[in-house]
Amino acid sequence: MLYVKPDTLHPPRVDVLAMTPWLAPIVWSGTYNIDILNAQYHQIGIRVGLTVFAIKKYTVFVKTFIETAEKFFMVGHKVNYYVFTDRPDDIPKIALPEGRQMVILNVPSYQRWQEVSMRRMEMIRDFSQQRFINEVDYLVCVDVDMQFTDDVGVEILSEVFGTLHPGFYGASRQHFTYERRPQSQAYIPQDEGDFYYAGGYFGGTVQEVYKLTDFCHKAMMTDKQNNIEAVWHDESYLNKYFLYHKPTKVLSIEYLWDNGFGSRDVLKRRRFVAVPKNHNAIRN
Repeated sequence: MLYVKPDTLHPPRVDVLAMTPWLAPIVWSGTYNIDILNAQYHQIGIRVGLTVFAIKKYTVFVKTFIETAEKFFMVGHKVNYYVFTDRPDDIPKIALPEGRQMVILNVPSYQRWQEVSMRRMEMIRDFSQQRFINEVDYLVCVDVDMQFTDDVGVEILSEVFGTLHPGFYGASRQHFTYERRPQSQAYIPQDEGDFYYAGGYFGGTVQEVYKLTDFCHKAMMTDKQNNIEAVWHDESYLNKYFLYHKPTKVLSIEYLWDNGFGSRDVLKRRRFVAVPKNHNAIRN
């Protein structure tokens, strides 16, 4: 394979932080060579699981999600799309090529959207232990009300990864909306915290995702027994987990963006973008 030799004196990006203090890469366009990475992962022969929750009215997003994923997500690799839903009959049938398949997982719904959001951790945990561990090597857990608009490949894979929340990029930790009540299992003090991670995009090996989701679910259940609901639900517990169990890779805002935020000079590519919608109409 022929490619440009890396230059130790001229890093590819100097306008962004490309490495955390614990030496985890922060993935930006220009910081990696996808051809080298694809060759490495093809040697291993990986299969990736992509999980989404299409509960109640959220089934309307599945078609766009899968169709755009087929254009941009892990192209050339084996993928299982795991669609958790309470309305299996509403999930469209989409023809997929060999090595890529959609798996419908019938799960219960809950009256409140906050409860639906928090129960995702429990369901991913349970299926990781019962099924995913036997079918895929990595899990990527994202929101369904999104669309892929540029390449997302094996550069995101790692033991356990989180994604920078685009709404807090560049903000000080004092402005992060961590759970600040000491009574909550999601509590993070004012003088702690590295980044604010998005609840709608995380993943890693099946074993590590199991650990993450098990921690979050147990913390939620403890809070629920004490009549506490964290300020941002499952996202609050995810941030608590990543504070004390550092991710081995961090995805930049390229991998999770909402065009309502406008643009940033550092944003060279928008890979996974929110679909415009009326949140109240969809949730109710």
